[in-house]
Amino acid sequence: MITVSTDGSCLRNPGGAIGWAWVDHTGPSASGGAVSGTNQVAELMAVHEAIEAHPGAEPLHIEADSLYAIKCASVWVAGWKRKGWRTASGGPVQNLALVQAIERAIAERPGPVTFTWVRGHVGDRFNEAADQLAGAAAREAQAGRPTPQRTLPPAVAPAAPARTTRTARGATTARTAERAPDAEVDVLF
Repeated sequence: MITVSTDGSCLRNPGGAIGWAWVDHTGPSASGGAVSGTNQVAELMAVHEAIEAHPGAEPLHIEADSLYAIKCASVWVAGWKRKGWRTASGGPVQNLALVQAIERAIAERPGPVTFTWVRGHVGDRFNEAADQLAGAAAREAQAGRPTPQRTLPPAVAPAAPARTTRTARGATTARTAERAPDAEVDVLF
């Protein structure tokens, strides 16, 4: 299984420069940014870029500190699609292009994708590394400089602590022990 941590950054929400990043727990990472956006867009970009960067059949597990991004990608998307990309209240789905891109990337990927919420800013080394890369990419975008992809050296990305959980279909995957109250959103596609 491939495990990656994702994060997004927005320097002034909404409308400030944004950055996104993913960090593979074996070492590789990538980040990028844009001159304007929202925190939600940055979080969704991180998830999308992580899926696109890992196209193989091996199971992909994404750890994110954004319940919004996780639920967009794994819980709400099926209902939105069934309702013609409308929300339960009948309104338009926010960030529709990104949500649809994530849905397509998951559907086209031969291997399963699972998600787990992790609490941000509490010392999880991979979440912190993704946060640092996303923040740096946002600052680069704000300064008008290109945001090249970056790779963390292995010393910055140590092995994650052992964690286990069940997915919606009962498989065992990695997850953090501390969860949001309504974060039972591990979904296997």
